[in-house]
Amino acid sequence: MTVRREPLRIANCSGYYGDRLSAAREMVEGGPIDVLTGDYLAELTMLLLWKARARDPEAGYAVSFLAQMREVLGTCLERGIKVVVNAGGLNPAGLAAKLRELAALGGLRPSVAHVEGDDLLGRLPELQSRGHDLAHLATGRPLAGSGVQAVTANAYLGGWGIAQALNAGADVVVCGRVTDASLVVGPAAWAHGWAPDDWDALAGAVTAGHIIECGTQATGGNYSFFTEIPDPVHPGFPIAEVAADGSSVITKHPGTGGAVTVGTVTAQLLYEIGRPSYLNADVVARFDSVRLDQQGPDRVAVGRVTGEPAPATLKVCLNHRGGYRNSATFVLTGLDLDAKADFAEATLHDATGGPAGFAAYDLRREHGGGCDRLTLTVKDPDPEVAGRGFFSAVAGSALAGYPGLYLEHATARATEYGVYWPALIPAAEVTAVTVLADGTRLPVPNPPTAKAGPLLTDDAVPPEPQPPLGAVPGSAPQRPGRPEPYEPRLGRTVRLPLGTLLGARSGDKGGDANVGLWARDERAYRWLRDHLDVPRLRALLPESAKLPVSRYELPNLLAVNFVVHGLLGDGVAASTSADPQAKALGERLRGCLADIPEHLVDLPRGPYDSPPDE
Repeated sequence: MTVRREPLRIANCSGYYGDRLSAAREMVEGGPIDVLTGDYLAELTMLLLWKARARDPEAGYAVSFLAQMREVLGTCLERGIKVVVNAGGLNPAGLAAKLRELAALGGLRPSVAHVEGDDLLGRLPELQSRGHDLAHLATGRPLAGSGVQAVTANAYLGGWGIAQALNAGADVVVCGRVTDASLVVGPAAWAHGWAPDDWDALAGAVTAGHIIECGTQATGGNYSFFTEIPDPVHPGFPIAEVAADGSSVITKHPGTGGAVTVGTVTAQLLYEIGRPSYLNADVVARFDSVRLDQQGPDRVAVGRVTGEPAPATLKVCLNHRGGYRNSATFVLTGLDLDAKADFAEATLHDATGGPAGFAAYDLRREHGGGCDRLTLTVKDPDPEVAGRGFFSAVAGSALAGYPGLYLEHATARATEYGVYWPALIPAAEVTAVTVLADGTRLPVPNPPTAKAGPLLTDDAVPPEPQPPLGAVPGSAPQRPGRPEPYEPRLGRTVRLPLGTLLGARSGDKGGDANVGLWARDERAYRWLRDHLDVPRLRALLPESAKLPVSRYELPNLLAVNFVVHGLLGDGVAASTSADPQAKALGERLRGCLADIPEHLVDLPRGPYDSPPDE
């Protein structure tokens, strides 16, 4: 193939399974692009796809992708736009076959390849017999002897299978569980002719992939300062223009809603990360080397990123059946809310038998909106116990409870839930295979690796080794150009919400949650870095008070990232939290009050949300 000289325009049209269906058409028709990508998978999605495949063995993939291709496949073939997605889920071969059928109905003949090898479910006994214990990354408990019967087990593959398929002439590449960033790494490596040890270039592509993988979260969606965006409704999906050296420009089609600023890109860079060393299957990208620059309206340049050799281990996402769950929400209004909450708790304990009556029993109280809500969630292996039994006990106490009692949610039907089990496997044990349209199978060589270490991915990050309470591990070492310590001026402080000064973005990392905060100038960053430590975070977020917390500094991004270990229990599918993906954690933190130096408030802003020069 001819190595490309100009940047490769890689567009995203899906951030998750259920994202805006019209996005593919908007990206193809809205302006020139070279590659259309879509991310459809997360830990919870794999469980949902397993349920779909249990009903229909031919299923197990994201059916919404087929609906999108009905609208754009012909145009993509006509314009030479490559399509690369992970919509294959648990059945990439099945989705590739369905796409060929769909294309034939329209008189189209695309070359559709798929990448497989990530599904390890059938290999688990063999792998365990050879000494791979697939220990849970948070607890260290080996899979063998745990009583757990996995229903899915998928390793996170890299981008070289995608590059191999494109190099063989594929128009569409359907993947199963690759890392989300691989959807950008593969096309960029193919177009620019990178070698597996072009670490800096690959790290740049991983960074660009992480920025655009969640769709409109890079163009103003879920953005702390959304009131500053002139047209926040119906934001355009992002495009990464990836250059031959791995640097990129993040942009969107002209005339679309939202915005691409240093702030929106910073927010997405902080989403669902842990250490500044962001490990992927093909490379370790040093996010503490990332520098952003606003080139103009809706154009943010991402400079060269430092890359290091790939880790020697891949993460495996296993899911298993956890049992059945049910919940009931009681609304507390008027006077004596604390006494009503105590009364409700005692009544529930009496009616249901309390924790002894169920495998799990979780009672949570939420405040706000002029009333409180008390939610009891129970789990049990028996659907009748968690379903009709629980509902009957709750309903039977309704007229004997506190004054004004009414139920906002209660049902006699329990729902099945799954449990996430993260583990590691040596990369050498996993062989990706590129399957071409004619059935040719091409094994994908593994990239050169460094010493063993976990693979951290964007949407399914294994928990880090948990530090002792109060520890602040991972703070960035002294680096050239790192801002000086904050020196408070003489003068007053003002008690204001943290969000007056700082943006935040939070998300789930398996059973952990991350929350990244960033400032928009160096003076505010120095205050953030020196003020917000782990003890202060625990004071502001009481639910983290008894949990291990890691803290990391990213001075180039003017940001600090926290990881609260164990906040989400066994992960999204099993969490009893009202916010099981920790989406609101960052905004809650921004709403907390702090004593902010008066001179830092109302600092002047540049026209594109850029830090001012000092």
